[in-house]
Amino acid sequence: MAAAPSNDSHTIVLIHGMWMTPLSWEHWAERFRERGHEVLAPPWPGLSDDPDAVRRDPSPLHGLSIPDVIDHYDAIIRRLERPPIIMGHSFGGLFAQLLLDRGLGSAGLALGTGAPKGVLKLPLSTLRAGWPALRNPFGKNAETPLTRDQFHWCFTNSLSRADSDTVYDRYYIPGSARPFFQAGYANFNPRAATKVDYGNPARPPLLLVTGTEDRICPPSVNQANFKKQRRAPSPTEHREYPGRCHFPGQDGWEEVADYALAWTIEHANPG
Repeated sequence: MAAAPSNDSHTIVLIHGMWMTPLSWEHWAERFRERGHEVLAPPWPGLSDDPDAVRRDPSPLHGLSIPDVIDHYDAIIRRLERPPIIMGHSFGGLFAQLLLDRGLGSAGLALGTGAPKGVLKLPLSTLRAGWPALRNPFGKNAETPLTRDQFHWCFTNSLSRADSDTVYDRYYIPGSARPFFQAGYANFNPRAATKVDYGNPARPPLLLVTGTEDRICPPSVNQANFKKQRRAPSPTEHREYPGRCHFPGQDGWEEVADYALAWTIEHANPG
């Protein structure tokens, strides 16, 4: 069923995660546009939004750092006429939090998010999901691929293997190792690229969402992140969805997208 148009039009910036391109947001973007919102889903710097193109030439991923990506989206957002709603998935959720910490955006969603510096909860499932990158300490600037088996384990574990392979064929791209090292060792680095001011009075409202079956951002990580982020005076909320894995397009995604849109619009700073 098509979503009803909204009389309150917003600009929404969607930030994809690792091992994905903006195509991973295709259903969310279409639904938001049907409601009358302007949706921007730029790829990370140097990447195409076409997975096939990135698979053929993954060289822009080599050495790509968290500051590279953050500054890329910072420039895009500052060119807009008014502050947008910022929504990020996985590493994109971490990027959304970092951009909000800069005072950018009117409100934000971090979906299945990577954790900023200071969130100490590290379940084995999260560590296992990042292990393809972290296992080689000399490959910090390398490309980080996932096999179909690895993708099914960490990304689409609530889907059948056949459905997971369909998702892999449509959306998957190789990853970049450097952000894993920057995020993974952040708590040992006083100048970490993932450092935020959890009490920042200028941070816009933030919604943190994950699924109970998410192995990259399990509920314990989401809750630990929330406990840090709620120190800010702006509205902050966390939410869990039963049976949902890390893939944002899993069946039933409409419920998550609609709640995220309603919450961010309700709490958005005037702009």
